[in-house]
Amino acid sequence: MNRLLIVIGLLLALAGCASNVKLDEAPVEDKSGTAAQQAPAAATSAVATIRANNIPAVDPGPTGVGKVILFDYDSFVIKAESQTLIEAHARYLRADKNRRIAIEGHADERGGREYNLALGQKRSEAVRKALGLLGVSDNQLEAVSFGKEKPSDPGHDEAAWAKNRRAEIAYR
Repeated sequence: MNRLLIVIGLLLALAGCASNVKLDEAPVEDKSGTAAQQAPAAATSAVATIRANNIPAVDPGPTGVGKVILFDYDSFVIKAESQTLIEAHARYLRADKNRRIAIEGHADERGGREYNLALGQKRSEAVRKALGLLGVSDNQLEAVSFGKEKPSDPGHDEAAWAKNRRAEIAYR
């Protein structure tokens, strides 16, 4: 008897979940004011061709200046050898207050995901702070971290790890 009541209860619950809406036949309403007509097989395309030279260029940054700042293992201290690169970007950004950059912090593959995201953020913030000290407006700068998710070198040795411990400047 108890089994019969359980089966009846389950059937009632399933019946309550049933719907008579047919998802395969979704209604379509024409709001254009004209009846839709099927296009002839030989119709010409109304899609405009886009030429690559009509697309606005992304600001490449200062000419002849690198965009990568390398860091030592487990460090977010900017090396002295990167100072001239940062100064050149600061001059370029101060010359036009409408220029914007994202400073993307990265780490090598060693360490956990959360640790490397935090280290990448500290690296990007260190570069942002250095640019700020050189007179670049804070609203021109965005510091983000990719941790170990976007390596510049996919290798698994010290040479590859050294390339991946970096902050990159990307003009927007």
